[in-house]
Amino acid sequence: MASSSRSRPATGSSSARRRPASCASSAHGRCPKLRASLLAAVLLAAACRQQMDDQPRYEPLEASRFFPDGQSSRPRVEGTVARGELHADTALYTGKTGGRLVEKLPVPLTADLLARGRERYDIYCSPCHDRLGTGKGMIVRRGYREPPSLHIERLRQAPAGHFFDVTTNGFGAMPAYAHQVAVRDRWAIVAYIRALQRSQRATLADVPPAERQALETEGPR
Repeated sequence: MASSSRSRPATGSSSARRRPASCASSAHGRCPKLRASLLAAVLLAAACRQQMDDQPRYEPLEASRFFPDGQSSRPRVEGTVARGELHADTALYTGKTGGRLVEKLPVPLTADLLARGRERYDIYCSPCHDRLGTGKGMIVRRGYREPPSLHIERLRQAPAGHFFDVTTNGFGAMPAYAHQVAVRDRWAIVAYIRALQRSQRATLADVPPAERQALETEGPR
């Protein structure tokens, strides 16, 4: 009996000796790889939260019971200036100075400005005013209201700021184009309108001397 008990294997101690060291240490919470994996899983789960999608905010024009008028979209507080919208040059950005429309362009008149104005005019203005400014554009041929010709005396005498203001804010049946046409492009259009007005009533005295001599000699082409 004594010899048989001495030959019986000690199962508990032998299995512990055969267990890998890494697993043995992990059983006591000391495995670096396991801890790193758990940490990565926690961080990944945290990144999956929908905070950017599920924000406590209103959609544009969404109704609100908080404000008396029921509108979530609020006007700017008086005197607020949005970033990038501090326009100290009122003549350039409003077409007015001292509350009155400016008479002349607040930007230098150059060939590049006129070329840009022609391009923008043909895109945004000619569908109604046509390319010569007569007011018989494409939309008129389709039954829409005819705008006044840019060559009538009232508009020929109008200050430059008038055309800028109308382009910016609209007038009558004409919508505002402030969002479609940049500030300097509006002034380019104004410059081109002035060129159109001048072209329809040009005289020989308006032609530079070099070209005038050629016209007098050869006549109009």
